[in-house]
Amino acid sequence: MNDGSSSRIAAGLRKWIATAVPGARLPSTRELVAQYGASPVTVQNALRTLTVQGLIETHPGVGTFIRAVRTARPADYGWQTAALRSPRTRIQSVSTALRSTPNDVIALHAGYPDRELLPGRLIRSALTRAARADAALTRPPAAGLPELQSWFADELGAVTPAGVTPPTPSDVIILPGSQSGLSSVFRALAGTGQPLLMESPTYWGAILAAQQAGVLVVPVPTGPAGPDPDELARAFRETAARLFYAQPNYANPTGTQWPTALHGQVLEVVREHGAFLVEDDWAHDFGITSTPTPVAAHDDRGHVVYLRSLTKSVSPAIRVAAVIARGPARERILADRGAESMYVSSLLQTAALDIVTQPAWRTHLRGLHQQLGTRRDLLATALQEHAPRADIDHVPAGGLNLWVRLPDGTDVHQLAYDCEKAGLIIAPGTEWFPAEPTGPFVRLNYAGPNPAAFPAGARILGQALAHQPA
Repeated sequence: MNDGSSSRIAAGLRKWIATAVPGARLPSTRELVAQYGASPVTVQNALRTLTVQGLIETHPGVGTFIRAVRTARPADYGWQTAALRSPRTRIQSVSTALRSTPNDVIALHAGYPDRELLPGRLIRSALTRAARADAALTRPPAAGLPELQSWFADELGAVTPAGVTPPTPSDVIILPGSQSGLSSVFRALAGTGQPLLMESPTYWGAILAAQQAGVLVVPVPTGPAGPDPDELARAFRETAARLFYAQPNYANPTGTQWPTALHGQVLEVVREHGAFLVEDDWAHDFGITSTPTPVAAHDDRGHVVYLRSLTKSVSPAIRVAAVIARGPARERILADRGAESMYVSSLLQTAALDIVTQPAWRTHLRGLHQQLGTRRDLLATALQEHAPRADIDHVPAGGLNLWVRLPDGTDVHQLAYDCEKAGLIIAPGTEWFPAEPTGPFVRLNYAGPNPAAFPAGARILGQALAHQPA
């Protein structure tokens, strides 16, 4: 045979290996060169391919042999059970919202916007400039870069009404994403074993952070108009809690935006009980038909601990967020952050500041709002047409998700399984309840990839619902 292709040599040797015994010695390189009429380099490339595939092994100075079949010894980690003892909280698997999926499925489960909704050019330019600056070599202050602290303070100050003292840059702590901020706030301001009031349903990551912090989560029901102030007051009285976690603007998963009047009512309840409102403004940049107004803008007495993230609106690769808190609460949160991560990368902070201070950032946001509105309406219309049994109780004025009520008795996990087999990934609503779900729900993200597939996805959901037991 006279073929100089390394792939052909490798194929020929695989056939020989299949009939030979494990441990048999291969012909020498010189013999293979003569047999295949190839150069020594080509033969070596073929042998390297077979080595990578685990078919052969070379012993220097001895020769190359068919790799002997070895029975893998099962790893025994049983000793760790005794060393670790029982976990403090129930160990959860990765949320459906964080699942990676192949390109050939319709993905309505994700918690992040598709890359085409991100300011890609701004991001790459900002990272390039940051890498060339001192930010690539220096350690920032523990609370964050002063310029970025000022930007977050100014953003909240711009909507603070007259008569209310706006936050200062020194009230701001820069975070490596709001998820770590939630963990710090719950640990620092509530503490292990203490009650924490939380909207229900609410963000699964907040539920997880609370569980890991060891706090006692007390659900407060919420709906399209937000929580009932009387129910909130009753929960404070009954539990003596000092913390209430909520998302007043475009809540995840429901998309609810609190009415303006509710801001003052909730703030009054919180003040009456000497407590804190932990306001998670995760979707501040995702308004569609309304403008988000933070409750924190109306508070200058330190009752609102305000979280704002850039991770979803800028890029998931730039995990930068901030918490704005005043008084001793701020110092406790900063101390917890120091123990957790010391500081946030100067490179990421510098890049984030560069992006949000460019004139093109505002232009990008205006286009983003229009695109989100188009996607939201496309998905809602597709569901009405192809999955009429899936009820959208509330079309959100912003955010990334539709919260869909299913017929009573629907097995949401079986439904998700059936949809996935047909090529559609959805997120069962059970993850967003800190206690028992109040009904069967799914959360559908309209900011994910390939909106042209929304009708097909809705059709799959409708067909799966039709096969659910009546």
